[in-house]
Amino acid sequence: MRTPGAAAASAAARLDPPEGLRRGLGSPALFGIVQGFTAATIYFGLGLIADAARGYAWLVLLAAAGFFVLLVLSYVEGASLHQERGGATVIARYGFNELWSFVAGWAIMLDYVILIALTAFAVTDYVGVVWEPLGGGALELALAAAVILAVAWANLRGIPPQRFDRAALVVLADLALQLVIVGLGLVLLFSSTALTDPVSLGGQPGPVDLLFAFTLAVVAFAGIDASSGLAGEIAVSRRGLKRLVSLRLLTATVPYFGIGLVAVSALPLEGDLRAGPDDLIEAPMLGVVAAFEQPWLAEPLRYLVAASAVAILVIACNAAMLGLSRLGYSLALNRQVPSALGRLHARHSTPVVIIGAGTVLALGLAATGDVEFMAGIYAFGATLTFTLVHLSICSLRYREPDRDRPYAMPGGVRIGSGVLPLPAVLGALLSGGSFLAVMVLHSGARWVGIAWMGVGVSLYVTYRRANGKPVFKRVTIPERALTRVKAPEAEYGSILVPVLGTPLDDDIMQTAGRLAAPERADEGEGGAMIEALWVFEVPMALPIDARVPDAELRRARAALARAKAVGEEYQ
Repeated sequence: MRTPGAAAASAAARLDPPEGLRRGLGSPALFGIVQGFTAATIYFGLGLIADAARGYAWLVLLAAAGFFVLLVLSYVEGASLHQERGGATVIARYGFNELWSFVAGWAIMLDYVILIALTAFAVTDYVGVVWEPLGGGALELALAAAVILAVAWANLRGIPPQRFDRAALVVLADLALQLVIVGLGLVLLFSSTALTDPVSLGGQPGPVDLLFAFTLAVVAFAGIDASSGLAGEIAVSRRGLKRLVSLRLLTATVPYFGIGLVAVSALPLEGDLRAGPDDLIEAPMLGVVAAFEQPWLAEPLRYLVAASAVAILVIACNAAMLGLSRLGYSLALNRQVPSALGRLHARHSTPVVIIGAGTVLALGLAATGDVEFMAGIYAFGATLTFTLVHLSICSLRYREPDRDRPYAMPGGVRIGSGVLPLPAVLGALLSGGSFLAVMVLHSGARWVGIAWMGVGVSLYVTYRRANGKPVFKRVTIPERALTRVKAPEAEYGSILVPVLGTPLDDDIMQTAGRLAAPERADEGEGGAMIEALWVFEVPMALPIDARVPDAELRRARAALARAKAVGEEYQ
């Protein structure tokens, strides 16, 4: 069996990437990215959630924490099944096809841009604790722009993996601070009315308000895609995957729900959260600590919260820019966007065009100064991506039922030829409903989101057809097409691949597909030929032309057919 190989990007998968994108981010860094996104959302999103849900904010946050459980299960199963860079794009690629892979990637790219703008803008409100003029007016916008530009410059030059490990320590310190605030708040501020009569704390929110608050709450977990996008960066055992799931659930759920309980007891929900010395919509945690009646406790906590918030928001802003650059690079390697957009810096080997474009868009969004508008768009991209991830996991259970799964979520029910994962089904229903809610309830997110997706899909389809490439199949280009640095590489006329009838065959064929990249893939010239080979063992006691048993023939044909299907992904 032969299948044509074509431009397969080694940098996008398991071969050595450029220096600026070199592997090395360990599990502390991945934990820091996920927890950093969640903590950042508390600092800029808690006020919006409390303003919409009022006394029921804690219940909304509890429901969001339950959704996070479902989301983690789907992401970990998908990322462990196909360990490539890309997060939701990889999961959707194998669950459906290349077009849906692009839709997931383009949607989460919108989230990364929004998060860069949101976190940079939120920094100003907490810096205002030290110098009030920085919390508003022209100085506020100037500081937000400075944060975005500084993060862009750092990512352009390339960030050493050790810096993310150190950032994880800051995230742990912030987690400890949040737990202290939760503990003190439950002792000194918590009112049982929050549980028994939440309406008395701020009035009765309508179903529309509660639904919108839930969509805002679930965006806190977009960081899991940035973490999942680095799945191929580290080796994690099966037992380690289970520990990773438990750790993520514990560290994200406990403070998220606990702070919700304290917030509904501390914030003045019966009035305007924008009134008073601090804007509690944009800096809600300042309002929580201001509720402590003991000055010796409130003042130190106010400055600690401000300092921790600034650090966490900058870390989240940096992680969002990292996620944007890596995802854009992955899309370019897979010919989902023009190669020019993924062009690497000649010296630093970082995606300079993607970083520059994301910086310009983030600066424009931050200039609006409208946190609710940005959060609504953020919810659009997150809920759409989450829906695709859950549906892809369901699809993979049927498309690849026999593939070895390092982690498989519990709660499956056999239906037909596969096992349908019920947590993924429930997650798809919740995230899909949330996406529809954003489309109906938030006009800004609706029109901006539709425009963003329309432009992206049009660009993708036009680019693929203009280059004579299939819309639904995977097409990759070699790493050297995105950089001006010419590195000597081996050329292959043909690649012989033995298949064994085991799950390892897929990995072998994928590696062969990447090695089969032609010298001038961008010009459409042919690449190496991949030849899959099955070896029959003939006992010495039999003649060499002895008849092969039918069962062995069927096994060989099935393995070769699977190898052909995998190899044809690399057109």
